[in-house]
Amino acid sequence: MSSPSPSSRPRRATRAIRRFFAGQAAGGLVLLGAAVLALLVANSPAAPAYFAGLEAHVGPLSIRHWIDDGLMTLFFLLIGLEVKRELIAGQLSAWDQRILPGAAAVAGMAVPALLYSAINAGTPALRGWAIPAATDIAFALGIVALLGPRVPLSLKVLLTAIAVIDDLLAIVVIAVFYTESIAVVPLALAIAGLAILLGFNRMGVRSLVPYLLVGAGVWVAVLLSGVHATLAGVAVALTIPLRGTGQTPPLERLEHAIQPWVAFAIVPLFGFANAGVSFAGTGPADLIAPLPLGIMAGLFLGKQAGIFATIWAMVRLRLTTMPDHAGWRQVWGMAALCGIGFTMSLFIGGLAFGEGPVMDAVRIGVLGGSLLSGLVGWAILARR
Repeated sequence: MSSPSPSSRPRRATRAIRRFFAGQAAGGLVLLGAAVLALLVANSPAAPAYFAGLEAHVGPLSIRHWIDDGLMTLFFLLIGLEVKRELIAGQLSAWDQRILPGAAAVAGMAVPALLYSAINAGTPALRGWAIPAATDIAFALGIVALLGPRVPLSLKVLLTAIAVIDDLLAIVVIAVFYTESIAVVPLALAIAGLAILLGFNRMGVRSLVPYLLVGAGVWVAVLLSGVHATLAGVAVALTIPLRGTGQTPPLERLEHAIQPWVAFAIVPLFGFANAGVSFAGTGPADLIAPLPLGIMAGLFLGKQAGIFATIWAMVRLRLTTMPDHAGWRQVWGMAALCGIGFTMSLFIGGLAFGEGPVMDAVRIGVLGGSLLSGLVGWAILARR
């Protein structure tokens, strides 16, 4: 089997990074528009139709569940593809490249979770401890794109690497802590389907059709097993081959095919369906209730404190070096942007509490914390 020459790998990596930044950044702006539209509709005379439409059933599931459990599987599939590419042939392919973003991502999840848990200790809301632990890469890179050359490429790469590892850790959290019951037979069928996909990979199957057909069966089996169906997307992604023989590898073909749909349709649709919260009857006391306050504190304070302190300590201890052409103020701004936790935070909130009044408090916390993080990060990085 032939492989790319060493001299061609840096060029391919650079092209991949540019495509990734362009797609994610533009998708973040579309997602922002969808979230704003959801808030406007939810606080307008059209609100009853908006909420009723999301709960309307099409077959066995409501429209909201088709979006969250069905379409978002493609979002998780894309995450899985990006994680595999970065770990094998990208910015995280060597251990020395993983140390800094890995440590920062772990701290950036642990500190917000601890802060949230401290504020919500002894209450049922403690179940949502993982809500402020994830970074929304689309939103963060959307702001970075608006800042242009004020943000050095090294920080963009570091932000992307932290968010990729962050997503991987969030997937582990969802699988371990937000799966309540498991049906053994469907889960066994899902595992058998994944074994077939790994067999395709080992046999050198390069057509995407067999992977997608069996992958659809894996999704159905995971949905019936009690494990959240979107995790099937990640599992299937890890079986897609990253090597090709004189052609674009299957993983890259699939990634390029679904990335525009995920960035410009699926994630904005998720944002429109999940960001809508009515502020009717909401007062200052609702904003500082333990649940939304814990989320806002975790995203805005916990994220930037955990990530910035980790980078500072590792540089001071000479375990790593500063990102090229970046100063501490820029690192701080990047750490603040990591507190934008929109998509994954809302997703985990839905798993933790389901739909209802508690979820409205989750939305308030996520929107508030993400807005503060975005504005402060932008203000810090916008200064020349």
